[in-house]
Amino acid sequence: MRWLVTGAGGMLGRDLVVALAEAGETDVLAATRAELDITDPSAVRDAVKNADVVLNAAAWTDVDGAESAEQAATAVNGEAVRVLAEAAGRRLISVSTDYVFDGTATTPIPEGTPHAPLNAYGRGKAVGEKAVLAAGGYVVRTAWLYGEHGPNFVRTMLRLAADRDTLDVVDDQRGSPTWSLALARQLVALGRAQAAGRVAPGAYHGTAAGSTTWCGLARAAFEEAGLDPARIRPTTSDRFVRPARRPAYSVLGHARWAGTGVEPLSDWRPMLSAAMPSLRG
Repeated sequence: MRWLVTGAGGMLGRDLVVALAEAGETDVLAATRAELDITDPSAVRDAVKNADVVLNAAAWTDVDGAESAEQAATAVNGEAVRVLAEAAGRRLISVSTDYVFDGTATTPIPEGTPHAPLNAYGRGKAVGEKAVLAAGGYVVRTAWLYGEHGPNFVRTMLRLAADRDTLDVVDDQRGSPTWSLALARQLVALGRAQAAGRVAPGAYHGTAAGSTTWCGLARAAFEEAGLDPARIRPTTSDRFVRPARRPAYSVLGHARWAGTGVEPLSDWRPMLSAAMPSLRG
């Protein structure tokens, strides 16, 4: 099969390239932002025309920056994704976010839950989602992503451990920490199932099973690194006011994977253990 990976220079994009190689896929066009600007419609149409599966990991990821540049953020996360969807249709698997929801749930959020974004980033991603679903493609929402490549919460906590005796981390936001390489492997499996006609289009949730808080994740990362988790002190979100509001609850349900032949992701805690050797550098 012929694969196109957009955003191949980012954390998830780089792991998608690894996951495709692990799966024995050799016909892969891994396009970084410099090689494919997804806001260029003619370049997008040309890039996708020969692909059997398009994995879209290109995105505006600066959540707080989107508050003051919503039009620019939506141009990438919404309008450019619409062009991708129109060009690729059912061949498109586009990565989205828990931020399309408002975080008021108290039980895992089903895939069909209506959009209710709290911030500009979430509104832009919702525009993209709607276009993908209307074109018969696949949306895979993820959350609390960490990995080897690029900045992320787990690597930040481990870096700060060398400079600070204690760290105050919010304990009133709950989600499912997800290793980007594990998600990448799931997306490749979904792409193969899609190409074989074994899985219906629509929205799926690509997050680890189980949940914790940011404080719980930081303590688990310290434990894995042989550090004292008591150095992580719980605090509340109002201590860290940021431009974009964050959902308090980002635990996503995984019911739609049933019967697809694609396995839901494993529990977040053993996943973190498996990821740690790649996160300590």
